[in-house]
Amino acid sequence: MLTPPAGDAIRVLGLQKSFGDWPVLWDLDLTVPWGELLVLFGANGVGKTTLLRILSTQARPDAGSLVVAGFDQRRSPQAVRRRVGVVAHQSFHYDDLTCRENLYYYGRLFGIEDYRARADEVLARLGLDRRSDRRVRTLSNGMQKRLSIARAIQHRPRLLLLDEPEAGLDEESLDILKDLLHEWTQAGGSAIMTTHDTALGRSWAHRTAVLDAGRVLFPSPDEYPRDKPSHRPLAASMEPRR
Repeated sequence: MLTPPAGDAIRVLGLQKSFGDWPVLWDLDLTVPWGELLVLFGANGVGKTTLLRILSTQARPDAGSLVVAGFDQRRSPQAVRRRVGVVAHQSFHYDDLTCRENLYYYGRLFGIEDYRARADEVLARLGLDRRSDRRVRTLSNGMQKRLSIARAIQHRPRLLLLDEPEAGLDEESLDILKDLLHEWTQAGGSAIMTTHDTALGRSWAHRTAVLDAGRVLFPSPDEYPRDKPSHRPLAASMEPRR
C-alpha cells in the first residue's frame, strides 16, 4: 500500500447534488481520517450510492469542495481514481473471462508492473485461487462479490469505497472481508462502507454515521432510521470505537 499523504483521507465541504428538481445531497460535510473505517447507514434512496459515486469520480457534484486521498477531486480526477478502490452494486466483471483474466485486464488498465503476480496475490487473499481459471459467469453471486473486492484492492489504492459489500456473502466470505478491512486500516488505509446491517456495521466500524436529509450525521444509537429517511436532523456525534 502507498504511504498515505498528510491530511485526511476524505474532506468534503458543502457538497450538493440534485437529479433534476430532486435534491439528494445538500450542505454535506464529511471528514474521514487515515486509518479509519467509517460505516454509513441510511434508508434506501437517501443518496448513499450517489455519495460514493461522487467520491470515486463516477458522478459530478453540483457544488462543494472535495479532497479525496490527498487530491482535489475536481482538479485531479485521474489521481483520485488511481488511489481509490471501489466495490459497487455493479460488478464490472467480464463474464466470459476467467477470474485471473479479469484481474489481468484491470491490472494492465491501472499500469501495474507486476500485474500477473499481483492478480495471483489478491486471488489468494480472497480465497479465489482455486477458482482463478473459472469463467466469471459460472461463479455464484458470493464468489463474484469476492472477485469485485479483489479487483478493488489489486492496484494498491489508499482508500476503499464499498457499497453494501457484504450482500450475498456467506460467513467465510464475511470473515475474509472483515479481516481485510481490519488489516487495511491497521496499515493506514481508510474505507467508507455502506450497509443496512446495523449490527455488522457497528461491530466492524471505527465510527458509524447516518446519511439522512442530505447530510452525514452522527446520531446516538437509538436514532438510526430503519425504514425511511426522517428528514430531520439527528443528534450530535457518537464517539468512535477504538
